[in-house]
Amino acid sequence: MSASLSDLFFYTLRLGDDALISAQRTAEWIAAAPQLEEDVALGNIGLDQLGQARSLLQYAGVVEGAGRSEDHLAYFRDEREFLNLQLCELPNGDFAHAMARLLYFATYQQLLYDELRSCDDEQLAGVAGKAVKEVAYHVDHATQWVLRLGDGTEESHRRMEQALDALWPYTAELFESDELVRRLAVAVDPSTLQDEWTRRVMAVIDESTCSRPSASYQHSGGRQGRHTEHLGYLLAELQHVARSHPGATW
Repeated sequence: MSASLSDLFFYTLRLGDDALISAQRTAEWIAAAPQLEEDVALGNIGLDQLGQARSLLQYAGVVEGAGRSEDHLAYFRDEREFLNLQLCELPNGDFAHAMARLLYFATYQQLLYDELRSCDDEQLAGVAGKAVKEVAYHVDHATQWVLRLGDGTEESHRRMEQALDALWPYTAELFESDELVRRLAVAVDPSTLQDEWTRRVMAVIDESTCSRPSASYQHSGGRQGRHTEHLGYLLAELQHVARSHPGATW
């Protein structure tokens, strides 16, 4: 690949990996959510994320030009080859953690896709144009639960505040810029999204009556293939069938 195509491949791969890993985590709530309606809602959110992942990974395979399909990229890469944000791979924890992560991640995706849908790459713009509508629902769903739990009982407030605090050290990575996004004309520089993301997220947290989270240390490295210990376990489950029966179709 030329330098520009290589940049486009890795940029698209990053976004696809975010969506894929987040979809896997979200799917873990199906049949485990606190109420039946929430099973359905989280199932739909997971399917939205999986659809985004499929479109982005398929396009990444086309850009790479090495004959790798979306399935190859999802099932036959090792942990260090994944470029997703560490926030996406963290274990679900309790339901408050799931909603805090969805608020953080979906708000970021909404801002990113909103910018990306006007880029000069027709494929990326098309994916973003569809995804931004889906993610708007994800943000609203997470917002309603953060408010409900934060301003609910003493126990729900405690859990919501704890979840917001626990995940906060993984949020700075959302906005890390690097040479790749600065070289690639169609890329959205994530550092430009931070102020609006902070404004939106903090407005929700304030309304929920939870304290604003803070952290003296922020985790990083996902974009360079450095992950928490949790990603390996997630991939073992995600990739097990495909690796056990390579080439199988059904």
